[in-house]
Amino acid sequence: MPKKAFSHVDTWVFDLDHTLYPPAARLFDLIEVRMTRWVMDTLSVDHAEADRLRKHYWATHGTTLAGLMREHDVDPDPYLQDVHDIPMDSLTPDPDLAARLRALPGRRIVYTNGCEPYARRVLEARGLSGIFDAVYGVEHAGYLPKPEIEAFETVFGKDGLDPAQAAMFEDDSRNLKAPHAMGMRTVHVADECGPGDHIHFHTDDLAEFLSRLT
Repeated sequence: MPKKAFSHVDTWVFDLDHTLYPPAARLFDLIEVRMTRWVMDTLSVDHAEADRLRKHYWATHGTTLAGLMREHDVDPDPYLQDVHDIPMDSLTPDPDLAARLRALPGRRIVYTNGCEPYARRVLEARGLSGIFDAVYGVEHAGYLPKPEIEAFETVFGKDGLDPAQAAMFEDDSRNLKAPHAMGMRTVHVADECGPGDHIHFHTDDLAEFLSRLT
């Protein structure tokens, strides 16, 4: 039973995009447009080449930002500010999810490959402000992205959490490999479960899953 499997957990870690809001909101579509434009403008390439580079960065480095930093020495802060400057019109409050999150025993934190200011805007639009004890962005990991284990170690070290007593909720199955290796309980939040034995549980309805834990 899920509840028993989480009885030892005192820290609940949640990804942001497509985890605390549904993919149908399509926020990342807006971010991707701005990412592609940034690559075009910064590297003086056309749209097709920018798309190719972004796929390469994602596959090789985990995120577009990581690729830009490692291969082109890009300053991360202006990039993060620009690509996350999007409207939140497609997000609506989710009182049921808010109630389920509040009911969890222990600490609740957000850890995203986006930046903290963007994460807080999303949480506000979803009616989730004030629920989380901490919000960590890629800047808190020294700009190292998930799925790199060093990124998790840096953020969790800052937070002081014990991975052996924590759970990670994440839509990208790649980003659950390191938490699993660190001893965390892992939950894949997506329409379909990703492959691999690093996923303990899967759900396509986060609020419903959390209701079974409390």
